[in-house]
Amino acid sequence: MPSLHFTNQVDATLIKIIEGGSYNRVAVLVDGNTRQLVLPRVQSLANAHVIEMPAGDINKNLDSLAHVWEQLQLGGMTRHSLLVNLGGGVVTDLGGLAAATFKRGISFVNVPTTLLGAVDAAVGGKTGINFGGLKNEIGVFASAAAVVVSTCFFSTLPQQELMSGFAEMLKHAMLDSESQVEKILGVDLNDIDCDLLLSMLQESLNVKMRIVHQDPTEHGIRKALNLGHTVGHAFESKAMNEGAPIPHGYAVAWGLVVEAVLSHMLLGFSSEMLYRLASFVKSNYGAFYITCDHYDELINLMRHDKKTIDGEINCTLLSTCGNPIINNTITTDNIKAALDIYRDLMGI
Repeated sequence: MPSLHFTNQVDATLIKIIEGGSYNRVAVLVDGNTRQLVLPRVQSLANAHVIEMPAGDINKNLDSLAHVWEQLQLGGMTRHSLLVNLGGGVVTDLGGLAAATFKRGISFVNVPTTLLGAVDAAVGGKTGINFGGLKNEIGVFASAAAVVVSTCFFSTLPQQELMSGFAEMLKHAMLDSESQVEKILGVDLNDIDCDLLLSMLQESLNVKMRIVHQDPTEHGIRKALNLGHTVGHAFESKAMNEGAPIPHGYAVAWGLVVEAVLSHMLLGFSSEMLYRLASFVKSNYGAFYITCDHYDELINLMRHDKKTIDGEINCTLLSTCGNPIINNTITTDNIKAALDIYRDLMGI
């Protein structure tokens, strides 16, 4: 498991990590945004070999991965070197996979610069790229040596990016307790205090790490972290295939509503909480527009999800907040009914 550092003293923390690891060389992976807006503020990486990839989830692909491998070679990296992934979820996902496979594995540190990256991709040991029109189709489990979680770079983010990460925090709250959900639903997303957010991030990641610690490679309870993702990834893949990508967190927020509907239908999840969740998501994230003509396409995308078993769609659902039930087989009739209700709840 990685060492987690919740701090806004990023430079001092990175210096301790780098000096403590006795690495012979250091490389830093950035995208076009973090190279311009963040890297100049991190003096501890001033002498690192800089590797830049294009920004955006559409570039989390095999070509970008090969580019990072090539740059690691050109930079003279060895098995005793360190790769620092300085960016959002695209950078930490792809950088983690590059590090885990280069020379059969070199150490890497994640420094997420987005809220979504901090709460989702940077922690938990999953790495990956998109392939064949599907999200995170290729990847490995590989744990970072350390993760530096900070809110000091979030001022560079557009509001949409903060909202995207907050959806994953909502998911963690739903996996933890009703009181945590109440806390999340009470936050004004248009006026988030960064110091408060760092504290909330620590609470949120503690939920995730508690689950990951029990099941590092997702054979059991870690599947709970997929709440909202079976449907959310289908929304995301549909949008990506249409050339109009949507933020991952928005897809998760909409997926949470559909899977809360399924939870109500199949496990008796509270209708009151369902309506409150749907209202919060609709108010803050809008809705992913679908009609009944899109159902078969979405169901086919769900069948390609990594959680699918023998072609049967598999979801994590909730009986109550804090009580996830994994490995629920969902029929196409159930999904179509849930999508109908989702459209009603979201005013489509």
